[in-house]
Amino acid sequence: MARRRVPRAAALALLLATATACANDVPEANWSRGLLPDHITEQGEIVQNLWNGAWIAALATGAVVIGLIIWACIFHRKRRAKAELPPQVRYNLPIEMLYTLIPLVMVSVFFFFTARDSEALARVDGNAPVKVKVEAFQWSWRFTTTVQGKGTKPVAGVPVSDYKAGPQLVLPVNTKVEFDLQTDDVIHSFWVPEFLFKRDVIPGIPEGDPGRKFQITTLNKPGVYAGRCAELCGVDHSRMLFSVKLVPQAEFDQYVATNQAGSAQ
Repeated sequence: MARRRVPRAAALALLLATATACANDVPEANWSRGLLPDHITEQGEIVQNLWNGAWIAALATGAVVIGLIIWACIFHRKRRAKAELPPQVRYNLPIEMLYTLIPLVMVSVFFFFTARDSEALARVDGNAPVKVKVEAFQWSWRFTTTVQGKGTKPVAGVPVSDYKAGPQLVLPVNTKVEFDLQTDDVIHSFWVPEFLFKRDVIPGIPEGDPGRKFQITTLNKPGVYAGRCAELCGVDHSRMLFSVKLVPQAEFDQYVATNQAGSAQ
């Protein structure tokens, strides 16, 4: 029996490693950001604030509950006869209102901030100067960038073990960018950890459907950031890697001029 468990455990570990696409490109996180990576978009600030607020509220609630448990253990430990019940609080209207209204207020506050921030993250106004068509396929990505109506050559990749070897999406800093996601095979998920956001890429969604699009505004944080598929999509899912390079506007303009669609190699 024990011998059978070893191969099963090994297979399970391999499956988990593949499903989570384990690699050495995990961004650095710290406690001041609630273990989230440093965001590189304005929308990331929204997610960061909602995350921190939820943790503060949860920790405060936990502290109150633990305090009440300790208080009850210390001050209500009087020994009683086996048949004697402690004082009951059933049908005590003030107490019942208290433990009904407080959770209701808490849930309402959480719902308000979550709904508000979800609406902000899903907002696409259609006037972004940079638009990126993202095509996911088994098992890589194809990026086509359009700047003020002028398209660039598509950048396509193949399965790789290092995100730096995958297709690279070049974007300017301090700029609004609109993404349009599509796929023709299975469900994928477009994820750049520093965006603090990911969106499933689902086959069959028609062009123009708002479910295919999202929008970000990049911050002035030039650098190369890892991206990946976050949805188990097949045998090479863990190698479906890419990178996003944030560059100054002048460098981006040069990149667009050099890689315009139809230009000479």
